[in-house]
Amino acid sequence: MGVVISFEEEQAKAETALAHLQALVTDDMVKVNQTIILKMQSSVPLIPQLAGHLIASGGKRLRPMLTLATSRMCGYKGDRHAELAACVEFIHSATLLHDDVVDESDMRRGLETANELWGNKASVLVGDFLFSRSFELMVADGSLEVLAILSNASSVIAEGEVLQLTTANNMDTTEDSYMQVIVAKTAALFAASCEIGAVIAEKPDAEQQALKSYGKNLGIVFQLIDDVLDFSAEQEKLGKSVGDDFREGKVTLPIVLAFRRGDEEERKFWRRTIEDLDQNDDDLETAIRLMDKHKALHDTVERARHYGAIAKDALAIFPNDDYRKALTGIVDFCVNRAY
Repeated sequence: MGVVISFEEEQAKAETALAHLQALVTDDMVKVNQTIILKMQSSVPLIPQLAGHLIASGGKRLRPMLTLATSRMCGYKGDRHAELAACVEFIHSATLLHDDVVDESDMRRGLETANELWGNKASVLVGDFLFSRSFELMVADGSLEVLAILSNASSVIAEGEVLQLTTANNMDTTEDSYMQVIVAKTAALFAASCEIGAVIAEKPDAEQQALKSYGKNLGIVFQLIDDVLDFSAEQEKLGKSVGDDFREGKVTLPIVLAFRRGDEEERKFWRRTIEDLDQNDDDLETAIRLMDKHKALHDTVERARHYGAIAKDALAIFPNDDYRKALTGIVDFCVNRAY
């Protein structure tokens, strides 16, 4: 069940863009992975066991790769970027552990979630451990500016998660409110992971702000497409079942658009299924049909393309080298995950 938008050429371009970035940062990612393995060790056996389950579960490590690529694009020649990239991954991993508890998720990337295997308490506490490790890495780096950027991103992410609770099961949520949530919960870490690349390379403020803009808008693209994928058959390839967000009553942009554009009967459907969580076996199919009727999924992808164009433009002040080309290609990769 779901929307199948299969364009092999677009998929091939997307995979090529990801492979290009991965190839550029291969050597640096070895150092990142070594740092991750070292820093998630603990004398409490459950901590590396649970953390390792999540970290080894097949994620693309996109955020740390952004830190590596942006720092190299800015001409950085040292090693600080590798430990900071590991720091970024720890922050991301901690939020995933907490998210899965809040969402009561039982699958991630095709594997059982940590909370499903070890319980909510262990998942929350190991998430806290990973957050603590990330702050150790920030302090060890020694830059107050880096510390300010990453610590601020961590607090903004937490605010975004709490804000999302206020929009869940609420069909009065506006597009502006939805955007406020995803800028905080997703785009903030993308922005920080890119901005610190310019900071450690000691680039001027204009370049720091350009990379912050690139990361923020890329993060928006990433989340918008994630929300489309929840109603797409492509989601199954990512190890998640179609309609998870719908079943949980999450109000995402496709739902906001379909609700706003619908007639009174359609709005009653959305209030019943999302606000009251009164759902039957046919409701997901009905939801997808209404989204198709009102072009809600199509228009969400188009909005993603808009933010993707902003992200690409932010890179225009940098030399058009392999790193810039790869970072530009990653925008297309994130958009084309919808196909």
